[in-house]
Amino acid sequence: MNNDEQLHGTGRGGVGTDQPRDSKGALAELRAQLEAKRVAQKISKTQLAGRAGLSRTVVSQALSDAAPAPSAQTVGALARALALEVRPLLDLLATASGTAAETGGRLLGRPISDWAPLDLEVHPAVDVFSSSERGRSGRGRVAALPSYVRRPHDDVLAEVVAAAGDGTSEMAVLVGSSSTGKTRACWEAVQPLSPRGWRLWHPFDPYRAKAALTDIAHVAPRTVVWLNEAQHYLGAGEGVGELIAAALSSLLTDRKRGPVLILGTLWPEYAAVYNALPKPGIEDVHFQVRQLLAGRQVPLPDSFDDAATDITKKLADKGDRQLAHALEHVRGGRLTQFLAGAPELLRRYEVATPSARALLHAAMDARRLGAGPYLPRSFLEYAAADYLTNDEYDTLADHWLEEALAEIGAPVHGNLAPLRHTFAHAPPTGSRHPQSRINRLTD
Repeated sequence: MNNDEQLHGTGRGGVGTDQPRDSKGALAELRAQLEAKRVAQKISKTQLAGRAGLSRTVVSQALSDAAPAPSAQTVGALARALALEVRPLLDLLATASGTAAETGGRLLGRPISDWAPLDLEVHPAVDVFSSSERGRSGRGRVAALPSYVRRPHDDVLAEVVAAAGDGTSEMAVLVGSSSTGKTRACWEAVQPLSPRGWRLWHPFDPYRAKAALTDIAHVAPRTVVWLNEAQHYLGAGEGVGELIAAALSSLLTDRKRGPVLILGTLWPEYAAVYNALPKPGIEDVHFQVRQLLAGRQVPLPDSFDDAATDITKKLADKGDRQLAHALEHVRGGRLTQFLAGAPELLRRYEVATPSARALLHAAMDARRLGAGPYLPRSFLEYAAADYLTNDEYDTLADHWLEEALAEIGAPVHGNLAPLRHTFAHAPPTGSRHPQSRINRLTD
């Protein structure tokens, strides 16, 4: 679907020109499609009610021209029972209920099934597949995601999503450090809403805060509002974050606009800022945000517990090579950090400046030849010279070492860095170098 289709609702499953524009016509068309399929399958309304898990009365009213429009849940249940595509029927229902008109003839976002997880900022995972395997499996340049390992926070999310699916507007914000699995957890959580015709709106164009503030008022029922890295919305300057928080609160409490589901992610340091009470006499700049987040934050652990690690091992034994690779290289349960950080570490190596790459090559060879994890900086400086061409060496700046170490010491996803300054528990045996001159190569 192109941008024009998304904005005007003329793409696949949208409220396009080929669908009835008036509410009566849309409702009549909706009922006609359901009834035609029921007749074609030669089943009674009672049998249809049994298939859909609905009462006979609800089914009769849904198909009757004299009754009010059925609910989205009823339409979804009937569509599944009759093997009809849910999305066009719900778009007809939106037109019939006036939702499409209220949103300017368009529906924000796209059906959940039309999204790919990487488009929603789920980090790509470590690639353990060969070129031929990618070709056979249909994998592109980015490796497929590994099997998902459920953890306790997933149960909390599932309850929130289920409540939204049952008709109650809900919100949850996952709070965790970098690459702990927040965005992937949100992606997995919304999957049950996909066959029920829900849409997902990721406000980011032209930039996040503006997109959200401009269009929150047009969010239609059965929409997931995707606020990954929610600080870009809730922490927007000049009071914009407060305006967005207030608009989200209104969306959640307006029953005519529901059900909707708002999912967000936050790092703990941002959550701490928004949750902090202001000191007396100081302006409360995060009042609306704090009220919005109250009771809606779901913490994520930094690492897998024993139960999650056991599940990971079982999935690895069944053939998930990405998880197996992570288990081989990770200690302390920080599996998601490794899975998300490894591709970015490789990219950082590939685009490194010659001096930074020379340091990495020196450190890599030292480790391969038996050196320990803690490498003296003076050794790296001396060894790196042999990995530079004459031209590269002759053009080194006066402070090349500090600049190169800063370049490859900056963290990527999961708080990993290619080569970072650290403190050894003790200086290397026989070393005269103080602890402050030690660097460690990431595995």
